[in-house]
Amino acid sequence: MGAKSHLAREFDNGPARGTVQRMDMLEGIMTTRAMRRLSTEPVATSDIETCLRAAAQAPNGGNIQPWQFVVVDDRAVIGQLAEVYLRCWDRYQKVVRSAMKFRTPEDEATYNRSNAAAQHLADHFAEVPVVAVFCVADIDLTMHDDVGPLDIGSVLGSVFPAVQNFMLAARSVGLGTSMTTLHRIEQPLTRSILGIPDRLQIAAIVPVGHPTGRFGVAPRKPVHALTHWNQFGNKRSF
Repeated sequence: MGAKSHLAREFDNGPARGTVQRMDMLEGIMTTRAMRRLSTEPVATSDIETCLRAAAQAPNGGNIQPWQFVVVDDRAVIGQLAEVYLRCWDRYQKVVRSAMKFRTPEDEATYNRSNAAAQHLADHFAEVPVVAVFCVADIDLTMHDDVGPLDIGSVLGSVFPAVQNFMLAARSVGLGTSMTTLHRIEQPLTRSILGIPDRLQIAAIVPVGHPTGRFGVAPRKPVHALTHWNQFGNKRSF
């Protein structure tokens, strides 16, 4: 067996830089919830680099690696992004709220808690220590043969795993994250602020910082209610 790469050796013993914790993988996955309340404590550049290396290892269609990452820690630039984000949030949440219909008071209470955290992020986006922007080539992956189009899905399917890897790595170094796509509502302006060329689209933006709350398992629908075996509609209890 050949010698291991520098990166492989680094992760055998934990990164030489950063503060990666020895955490069970499943624990990390299960407790990487959206953390929208972040402190203003600075984030180590080495920890961001660890997260970016994890992002770059994500699976992607055909190994085309269609992503580019923009890391923002300049306060003035984050301030500009914050202005755009708040406008997008105000528009979005009004439409969502008007369309919401709650089955139970508990459902409404859960929504209100989540909405309050999202409002906090919108109100305090300018204070976020670091913002990671995930860009992807603005291309259509659909090919054609003599029969017709070959629909293999959107190119976005090859960047969201990178976003998730980044967020999982952030969890391992004790950083909180949340994923938002609201800047897409004003994508041309956001691209202009960041100097992103038109050939790229913004897939997602991830605010990063030290969370003021605790990591934990987020409430989700029971998986057995969402799972079908062999044919849609066939359920099993497990």
